[in-house]
Parts: sequence; structure tokens; C-alpha cells
Amino acid sequence: MVVKRDYYELLGVPRSATEAEIKRAYRRLARQHHPDVNPDDEAEERFKEINEAYEVLGDARKRELYDRFGHAGLGPTAGEPGFDFGSPFGGFGDVFDMFFGGGLRDSARRAAQNQRGADLRYDLQVTLEEVLTGTQKAIRLTRPEGCEACNGVGSTSGNPPETCATCRGAGQVRYDRSQFVGVSFSTVATCPTCRGEGRIVSDPCRECAGQGRIRRTRERTVSVPPGVDDDTRIRVTGEGEAGPRGAPSGDLYIITFVKPHEVFERRGDDLWREATVSMAQAALGGSVEIGALDGAEILKLDQGTQPGEIYRLRGRGLPHIGGGGGRGDLHVIVKVEVPKHLNDRQRELLAELAESLGEKSPDGGEKSFFEKMRDAFGGR
Repeated sequence: MVVKRDYYELLGVPRSATEAEIKRAYRRLARQHHPDVNPDDEAEERFKEINEAYEVLGDARKRELYDRFGHAGLGPTAGEPGFDFGSPFGGFGDVFDMFFGGGLRDSARRAAQNQRGADLRYDLQVTLEEVLTGTQKAIRLTRPEGCEACNGVGSTSGNPPETCATCRGAGQVRYDRSQFVGVSFSTVATCPTCRGEGRIVSDPCRECAGQGRIRRTRERTVSVPPGVDDDTRIRVTGEGEAGPRGAPSGDLYIITFVKPHEVFERRGDDLWREATVSMAQAALGGSVEIGALDGAEILKLDQGTQPGEIYRLRGRGLPHIGGGGGRGDLHVIVKVEVPKHLNDRQRELLAELAESLGEKSPDGGEKSFFEKMRDAFGGR
């Protein structure tokens, strides 16, 4: 028997963690263990556990059930994509059956037979460049799909399921037993013929054994619009699990998170980066070519630009999501590079500059001209 780990322990948060703390922990761990980053089986399994924990702790209602009843309160299929939570009363269902004949549960079961398939979730990593332009991504999905042999009906003839003759559609049968003279006792059990569904397929399809669905793995291409961010939800209609016996399919929800970039930092729709210039460029000003996310850009420096000064290039950030056009800005933080190695001529020229500025010569005073230059421009 597989023992599930505590969800709080999986995410590395205390039981008193806020919603924001749980979300931050999930983002950090999802980036670290995403299969695109760590293709080994251990990372993939860890990634599934992290998603399962966040599905529960990130939802207030599901978290309350988990806090009260643990894993037992989430139902036998907790953690699977598109799962639904069972009754919070857990094993007390049999007690309800004894007193009420299972009528309420049976009605819910019959209603579920006509419901659409479950929704699915897929976590997708995108790069900052793909956020800028939008992209098409190929993903692999494993899910129940409609049986092609019977068109999802479940029967070879194509006829719909018939009402079970044993339970007459109730999904349950009642057994009366005599215990003593004049005393009888009734019990209710799941119908052995239809296994609680209330309907049977007289000629079940050989491919799907009458279920109308077969589990398959397929590749699908999804469109990611420009401007997505962490936790952006993209709905793909009809790409979830196939419904039972021809019922409509559920939807697929693509949840995006953005891979950190080596150069650019994202802040909303704006981008931030550092750019290193020489002492001469900082002092004299002029045009410097730097890299933007979508190509080269000319940065015009003012004379006397100081280390740490920030320049804003309008419209060179990321597109606004949701339409409307427009892009954020690119913010450039200037770093000034102080030369470490000078030849004699360069030292002579800088010494003349120092004297013209009223500075002491490199050989005079407690701190040399070059040391002062390094201090002024943030050098080490």
C-alpha cells in the first residue's frame, strides 16, 4: 500500500501558511522539478506530487476537508487531473444506505452518468521570448477518450444501455433476512449485475468492455498567447476526459509558468536588465548598443551618467495580455566598468585628466586618482 506524504510537508510550508505562502512555495518547487528542466523519472513523479498538493492546499474548500479528515476526506481519486472530491463523510455512506436505502446516492450516481467528462490540468513552462511573441506548444496527454469502435456508446450494436432488470435501474438491491420468529432484517447492497450503474450494455464492445472510453496517450498542439505570466490559465474546450458513454468531453486547462531569464527580470509587463559601459562612455555620453528581448536597441547616455542610473526604453517590454495592444517598458540599470590594466600612455592621459580636474596625481595623497575613480564608479 502506498502511503501518501503530508501535503504541507511536500510544499515545505507550515499548516498555518497563508494562501500567498502556499502559492510561492508551489511556484518555486514547480520550477525546480518541472520535467522540462529535469527529464528524469524521479523529478516527474515529484512534480506530480507537488501539483497534487497544490490542487488541495490552493483551494480553500479542499484544504478545509484535508485539514479535518486528511487524505481520507479527499476521496479515492484525489490527485488525478480533473478529480472530484467525494463526500466528506467518508465511510459513513454505508450507514446512510442502511437507513435510507441508498436513494440519495443512487440519484447522484444516475445524474453523474449523464455528466460531461472531467476537466484536466496541464502545467506548461514557457520562455520569456515565447511570452513576447506567443507560441504553439506540443504537449502529451494521457486521458480517457471515446472508443472509436463503438463511437463511445459502449455497445457493439450501437444501442444505448438498457435498464438493469435485477435492480430496475436503482443500482442497489435489498435483501430481507429472517432472524427470529416474527423479526426480519433488511440490508441494501450494490447490484451485482450492473455494479451500481443501474444500466447494462447487452452486447458490450470488445475494445472498451462496454465502458465507451479507452485510455490513450496523444500529442496535442496548444496556442499560448503573448503576455502570459505565472498561473495564467488557458482553456481548451473539449480536450479534457471523454464523458461516459458518449457524454460530452471536459475541458483542458493549461497553467503557464515562465522560466527565469539569464539577462532580463520581469516585473509585470516591464523588463529590467543591467548594461555595462566604460568610464569614457559614462562621462562623455553618447549612443550605446544593448540587447533587448527582441533584438538590438540604441541606448542614448547623458553626459556624466552615474553608476546605478536607470534609463527607460518605452515599448520594449512585454505585451499586455488580454488584447488591447501595447507593450511594457525596458528599464536599463547602468553599470560603469573601471579598467584594471593600463599602459603607460593611458596612465599618463588619466593623470593629466586628474590634474585638470583638480585631483591629486596618482603618486600623491592617501588615495590615488585611480582608486577614487573606482570608488566613484562603483568598481572594486
